[in-house]
Amino acid sequence: MDQQKETLRSGRLRDVMALAEARGLLGGTRTTIVRGRVPEALVNEARAKTGIQSETELIEVALANLAVADDYPEWLLSQRSFRQPEPGP
Repeated sequence: MDQQKETLRSGRLRDVMALAEARGLLGGTRTTIVRGRVPEALVNEARAKTGIQSETELIEVALANLAVADDYPEWLLSQRSFRQPEPGP
């Protein structure tokens, strides 16, 4: 896998989890059980793309991604400073 793509993916996952944490979605006790049967290929691809092997962590990241998806672009822009390119000669 291309190292740059892997870094971008892991960075986005960290950002999504940070946003979920900031919104208070990851606090509290873990009492809810989520179960379901899903295609093996889907799980394998998600594991390959994220590097997450734990089913619990994989589900948590997927749910966090869904929960904050609409807020992610705005939050991401607020976390980064962008420099205007300097005019060339």
